[in-house]
Amino acid sequence: MNQSIKTAIITLDLINEICHPKGKLARYADRIANKKIIETTNRVTAWGREKGHLIFHVRVGFHPHYHDASTRARLFKHAKANAVLLLTEWGGQFCEELHVHQEDVQVIKHRVSAFYGTNLDLILRANRVEHLILTGVSTSNAVELTAREAHDRDYEVSILEDATECASDEEQQASKKATTRLVDWKTFAELVQ
Repeated sequence: MNQSIKTAIITLDLINEICHPKGKLARYADRIANKKIIETTNRVTAWGREKGHLIFHVRVGFHPHYHDASTRARLFKHAKANAVLLLTEWGGQFCEELHVHQEDVQVIKHRVSAFYGTNLDLILRANRVEHLILTGVSTSNAVELTAREAHDRDYEVSILEDATECASDEEQQASKKATTRLVDWKTFAELVQ
């Protein structure tokens, strides 16, 4: 990658509801812990800060009363009934282990993609960012859809294989296979070499 290209690191949905064993949507929290997704993400963001890259932390969630939650979208239509992903509650907060610094940009999304209905693209373009490095969960949903949208918005995209996770190895590999023509898949070690 050309070192003169301005880069941003985007972490996706590393929230208690999904990543903590006590989260209501933590069906693969053990995979996240075993693969050390948050630890690797912290190493990535620390490296990025040293390089002067912008750091974004994106979380999915809804406000009380769920006026911003879809009643039709399959992933979110039961959010209100199950009282999940509330931005004001513990489950909707970033995991305590995730190193979020005051100067990092925080983005709240109400759908799967980090771009849909957010100011992410505006901030990236205002800062002349051309390359995005994605980490987080789930690879097959938030990471993949954000990567696809970023591609269509003319960003160069890298997904960090050792800083993303989903429900199974098969699902992770399927997501990788489905996006290989659009993005670069790397490990953190490959990124920093």
